[in-house]
Amino acid sequence: MSVAFTKEGDSEAFAADLPDRPISPHPNLVTAEGLAQIEAELASARAAYAAAQSAGGAADGDRTAMARATRDLRYWSARRASAQPMERDPGKTTVQFGDRVTFEREDGRVQTFRIVGEDEADPAKGSISYIAPIARALFGKAVGETAAAPGGEIEITAID
Repeated sequence: MSVAFTKEGDSEAFAADLPDRPISPHPNLVTAEGLAQIEAELASARAAYAAAQSAGGAADGDRTAMARATRDLRYWSARRASAQPMERDPGKTTVQFGDRVTFEREDGRVQTFRIVGEDEADPAKGSISYIAPIARALFGKAVGETAAAPGGEIEITAID
């Protein structure tokens, strides 16, 4: 078929076909900070949607902005609706959701991560999702206990 009969670079079609952001099948557990983050993202998505609506849909850039804003609004609305705030049990001495855990790896490296919800997890900033393999290995363990984790065994040295 000749290139003359194809529609390449049709940004309007691309904007209309913008895929939804995937929503995790896991329970949406959140810390208080995670819930605040979701609410801030939802407010930002609402503002972006309103701005895209007021700009109109005349230009291709506006259609793309509207599609992005709509997609983000759907995602953050769903995440807010499914959020399950979790409170830490201060009476527990074992690792639980929301804890900051310090552990030592077999090679001597010491790492500290806070176990949080999926949307607030950022390993570069010291937080991991509760569904991460290392977090699952740590749950229910106390200081001094070891756990089998990806990359070898780890020993918990502190829980905050």
